[in-house]
Amino acid sequence: MIKVDRAVDGVLSLIGNTPLVNLKNIFAAYNFDLYGKMEMQNPGGSIKDRTSYRIISQALNEGKINADTVIIESTSGNMGIGLAQICLHYGLKLILVVDPHINKQARQLVETYGAEFVMVDEHDGKGGYLNTRLKMVDLLLKRYPNSFNPDQYHNKNNPLAHAETVREINQSLGFFPDYIFVPTSTCGTLMGIAQEYRRLNADTKIIAVDSVGSVIFDQKPQVRNIPGMGSSRSSDFLDQRLIHDVIHVSDEETIMGCHQLLNKECILAGGSSGATIKAIEKYTDKINPNSTIISILSDRGERYLDTIYSKSWINETFGKTLSITNI
Repeated sequence: MIKVDRAVDGVLSLIGNTPLVNLKNIFAAYNFDLYGKMEMQNPGGSIKDRTSYRIISQALNEGKINADTVIIESTSGNMGIGLAQICLHYGLKLILVVDPHINKQARQLVETYGAEFVMVDEHDGKGGYLNTRLKMVDLLLKRYPNSFNPDQYHNKNNPLAHAETVREINQSLGFFPDYIFVPTSTCGTLMGIAQEYRRLNADTKIIAVDSVGSVIFDQKPQVRNIPGMGSSRSSDFLDQRLIHDVIHVSDEETIMGCHQLLNKECILAGGSSGATIKAIEKYTDKINPNSTIISILSDRGERYLDTIYSKSWINETFGKTLSITNI
């Protein structure tokens, strides 16, 4: 029996309690206060540490996992890193199903933590590889009788992990924020935050940030080049009644937002963080004066050095249509 005790659970006790940082430069000309929730400071480098820990610890406590269980999950990167760290901690075998969009650094990290991975390279016809990855997960679950799928796309512990995220935000501010801009993929973070503010009867407006070409909010699917945000399937968590608005951000805008964060605030962040910055920029004319805004900064930028922060990759992928030299 594997014992889970967060209070003394080594490096996993560092998950959560991430700082809230006042971003004073990037929108200095506007009459609102912007704070970044620095989820990149989780030990595995992303907000998915919260999800991974909640799902695995609950499954252990409920007896769904034992020392011989094989953990099998689909991931575009960060969930895999979070799971790899946690599974190494508990001595669990982990198999990750990934696709060609996984960043080289993310792949190296999960391998360093000892996870195995299976690569799928067939597009699912919806602008990505997700449905192909999920088919492979089903095959692997049949191959390993004693296996467990964290299933971040359906597991209720995904959104439930973010009641704590909300508590931290409110405690850091001392009041409820007016707006929170939340990037989407599984919509676990989005709905966990939205559900908790609804439970608290807060007036906080939840703004979903999605990728152009993602089908979450019924857009026409198209190829997306940056992992970690958007999806090629609808979300089983999504309840649009709890969402005030949704902003769609292109790959090019996402990259520019990342470089704005770097150059204006010295924050090297991942793609979804840049997307929230561009979403706020697009939304400025709708934001009430003197508002307090939270941007969820989901992950570190080091794992995007070969893509978002590589001039050669940008030129190769987008050509002369995107210039970051004057940001």
